[in-house]
Amino acid sequence: MLLLSRLAALAALSGFVTAAPPKTPPGPPGPPNTPGSVGAPGTPAGPGPAGPKPPSPPASAVNSTSVVNSTTCGGNTYVYQELAGYGFVPSDARDKFGDTLGGFGSSIAIDQKSWKKVGKDYKGTLWALPDRGWNTQGTLNFQNRVHKFQITLSLNDTATVASPSGPNLQLKYQDTIRFTDPAGTPVTGLDPDAIGPYLSFSGFPDLPAATYTGDGFGNNGTGGHRVSIDSEGLVLNPDGSFYVSDEYGPYVYHFSAAGKMLSAIRPPNAYIPLRNGTESFSAASPPVYNPDEVITPEDPTQGRANNQGLEGLTASPDGKHIYALMQSALDQEGGLKKKDRRYIRLLQYSASAFSSSSPVPEAEYVVPLPLYNTDSVAAQSELHFLTPTQFFVLARDSNAGHGAASSTSLYRHIDVFDISNATDIAGATYDAFNASIASSKGVLKTDVQPATYCSFLDFNVNSQLERFGVHNGGAQDAGLLNEKWESIATVPVNDGKDGEYFVFSLSDNDFITQNGMFDLHTLTWKALVLILELRLHGWWRVSLQRCFGIQPR
Repeated sequence: MLLLSRLAALAALSGFVTAAPPKTPPGPPGPPNTPGSVGAPGTPAGPGPAGPKPPSPPASAVNSTSVVNSTTCGGNTYVYQELAGYGFVPSDARDKFGDTLGGFGSSIAIDQKSWKKVGKDYKGTLWALPDRGWNTQGTLNFQNRVHKFQITLSLNDTATVASPSGPNLQLKYQDTIRFTDPAGTPVTGLDPDAIGPYLSFSGFPDLPAATYTGDGFGNNGTGGHRVSIDSEGLVLNPDGSFYVSDEYGPYVYHFSAAGKMLSAIRPPNAYIPLRNGTESFSAASPPVYNPDEVITPEDPTQGRANNQGLEGLTASPDGKHIYALMQSALDQEGGLKKKDRRYIRLLQYSASAFSSSSPVPEAEYVVPLPLYNTDSVAAQSELHFLTPTQFFVLARDSNAGHGAASSTSLYRHIDVFDISNATDIAGATYDAFNASIASSKGVLKTDVQPATYCSFLDFNVNSQLERFGVHNGGAQDAGLLNEKWESIATVPVNDGKDGEYFVFSLSDNDFITQNGMFDLHTLTWKALVLILELRLHGWWRVSLQRCFGIQPR
């Protein structure tokens, strides 16, 4: 499923300042529900970066009759006005290798050079990243990849709940690029080994790797040892190469336009999972051919939690800065329990870090995840650059949606956070092995000022969804939203001349279909997309005007 939002700004997106954020002395942390913090949507978020006073937006941008959600963050106002449409990709579609086109909502990127208005329609090229492959019965020897689609959007301004629109976003599959390690060997989605030796290549850190038997799918074969990647974040570079963030390491990789690994960033030692005093990259996700495999201990004693790595990845528009965001807290900072995993880390690297043998973050910040149901933490699934100090973040609950235990999601948002006044924690104090910014119960240390978090766009507003025949809650039918919304991309509406932008969001369907195929092995599993339409006014003044979505069929 894909969601699209529309943004309009008097200052175009390309005009965003791309310098590194200023070093601002931190102030004392505020209480959890003060204005602008989690739990207080729509309230002021405190001072933002210095600059000219924003001009007043057109009256139409803030018409109270068209506001679905709104927030003010760091002095910038964001308004969601209406949903604009949706589309879908058949769950049994195949890529050029014959494998199921599933799970590709983990992250997306739209080629900005390809985006054009053709008559009344919009067309462009969208790249979509699957994660580690179908794994509901165990991880597989799935070769990580990225898919290319031609997208066509036909706006429909007449959709109502009484007379809903059909799909108005079409995705045409074009190509697939499969990833390989530096030597050209395919990478794999299999869970890494619990203990080394891992794979080593000249100029690279040790890379998480899996030793497998047979063909890695439970059939006969010669076995092997491959780099393991659970791909979650995607950045498309102007030269056609890709940055991909991963959950196993958690690492950030650079792949060529043809899919060959060029370099890798290993994060600071505090992020690296340890078991029995040594690095252990297993996420306790046994392979399909050995589902009873036991990793001892199941959870690392420090570093990223199992299956909770670098979920979010984005870059500044000039490509000089890369940002990677943890899905939830590190184990030593509350990550072992869902209710304690609120404070997550954001890494900022110079793009030159990919050519360094020992990359060091330019900066590092703490971001508070939102709460719902009083004390439930909504983990994040995607990160998107807005300005050097503000980002979109997609935060959501779990086990709610199409095919899940509950049909009703309580928290599924694109929110905003601001690092203007956050403490830069980069350095030995917080980045060494077993170093922490919070207690094991998730209590943040008093000398660390987190980013300001501002609740914003709610996916689950049925008065908008039902205008396009989709819904949150109720029957488990084809119109029910998928559970895992995990991606964000933005493109201009009218060449950016009037400052309007679309925001796309896709869902990860976990390869669920009734007619699945991987590497010529028949398997059984489904995929969704939604699109949101946003409008920006003034200096970083934003309003979300419409949304589009892609629903499974």
